[in-house]
Amino acid sequence: MGNLVKAEFRKTLSLNTWWVLIIPLVLVAFWLTFAWGKITNDFADFLSSDSDARQVTRLIGLDPNQVPVGLLALAHGVNIAQLVPGLFGIFALAGEYRSKTITTTFLTAPNRISALTAKMLTYVGWGAIYGLISFGVSAVAVMSSVDSGRWPSAGQWLAALGGTVLASVLVTLFGIGFGAVLRNVPLAVVLFLVWFLIVENVLVILLWGQTTLLGGILPNGTANGIVGGIAADAFGFNSLNLPADVTAGAQLLLQYAAAAPGVLSWWASALIFFAWTMLFFGLGWAGNQRRDIT
Repeated sequence: MGNLVKAEFRKTLSLNTWWVLIIPLVLVAFWLTFAWGKITNDFADFLSSDSDARQVTRLIGLDPNQVPVGLLALAHGVNIAQLVPGLFGIFALAGEYRSKTITTTFLTAPNRISALTAKMLTYVGWGAIYGLISFGVSAVAVMSSVDSGRWPSAGQWLAALGGTVLASVLVTLFGIGFGAVLRNVPLAVVLFLVWFLIVENVLVILLWGQTTLLGGILPNGTANGIVGGIAADAFGFNSLNLPADVTAGAQLLLQYAAAAPGVLSWWASALIFFAWTMLFFGLGWAGNQRRDIT
């Protein structure tokens, strides 16, 4: 198995995809975090200066002078940036079918289970690498755009780091499974981006009046809810602990501010998205056990 994992790493390093995708990862993680940091920092200034706004913050138990808005900014940045390792995962298996290298991959391994296991382990490593880069870049953006008194605490930094790496790994594996099921790179990329960026968000907003938990059970919402849930928990924005007199519209606004609409908690989001990941990865795994590779 060790030799198969080494071969997979060499294969990915021999292509340009791994470093080309780092460019949009860095740009998205930095500039989205930086922009959101500026916005939330100014909003925190408003909360501390406006009497009506102070009443709202007291209602949800926040001190506007000690709001770690940097955590909100970081959650937005890494949540969008995690789409990049998802795309990298799509190329892992679907890309090999397109380039016909899947034949060599399967024929040089003892069996297909070994080949797919090695690929999974390899891309767990790549997902962790992308997560570390995303967090590091977003952390710099937070410190560049948010007043130091509003940075996350040491514990929140560590929690966000762990959440970012975990989310990046799971999204990478989700991409592998999604690409393996479709086997068509352009189609998989388009459907992945359209669902994660548009369709699911529209569904969550349109159906918010009927249920506030849709974003907490669908793939995009649960992927975002890992790091977003850490921010939501810190602010008391999750679906379990908002005061009863907070309206549904205000709840939606607050949870979108934390990049986690409908989130229950970060660990619940991680478990649910892990289930989505295993569903698609399992379907892709099963489909590739008997698929013709000639």
